[in-house]
Amino acid sequence: MSEPNLDSSRIPTHIGLILDGNGRWAEQRALPRTAGHAAGEASLFATIESARELGVDWLSAFTFSTENWSRSKDEVEFLMFFNEDLLLRRRDELDAQGIRIFFAGDLDDPRIPERNRARMAETSAMTATNDGMCLVFAFNYGGRVEIAEAARRLALLVQQGELNPERIDPSTFAGQLYVPEMPDVDLVIRTSGEMRLSNFLLWQAAYAEFVFPEVLWPDFSREDLVAAIAEYQRRKRRFGTA
Repeated sequence: MSEPNLDSSRIPTHIGLILDGNGRWAEQRALPRTAGHAAGEASLFATIESARELGVDWLSAFTFSTENWSRSKDEVEFLMFFNEDLLLRRRDELDAQGIRIFFAGDLDDPRIPERNRARMAETSAMTATNDGMCLVFAFNYGGRVEIAEAARRLALLVQQGELNPERIDPSTFAGQLYVPEMPDVDLVIRTSGEMRLSNFLLWQAAYAEFVFPEVLWPDFSREDLVAAIAEYQRRKRRFGTA
């Protein structure tokens, strides 16, 4: 579905989403923080559908960070259950749309319930041959951990004699990240007006454009997505050349 306010030839290839403001949305309504996460589901899947219709090739959503473990036990338990339940309820429709699903993060962390790991593995496998939009759930994700783990894997390859350290370059390094197929991020959208990257896709967002809409994530709409892409299209990307 085209959008008259956008140049269809300049749609960002990869959009990263920082889904911020769920807790504040709930607090403003005197609801528990978990109600905000539940409300944010509708916004997430409406955004996935809109991005697919607009021609976005890759969409990455920050769903649980390595820092989120410090939240209350009840909220963490809710998020673990909610993410598993979300996959069970939604993966068939995503699969039917031809969407390929990836998970980026430290999925071997023993704090993650085994059932969550099983659902993620099943979902990746069932959508692996799809050729539509690529959807990345950044789960138990931290950009610094991702970079450190990539460096560790390269060090092991050198130690084992499988890699000459002189051959390590940015492309070699990127091949050891959680989702090596992932292209660089063109546009990062963080809702709620907060202006931080918060350890999200640090390597991939090196030359990303940033948009910080004031809206809280559960209120984020197709119109907000279109406005963010329109702002992206008004900018001139120089990549350090001028």
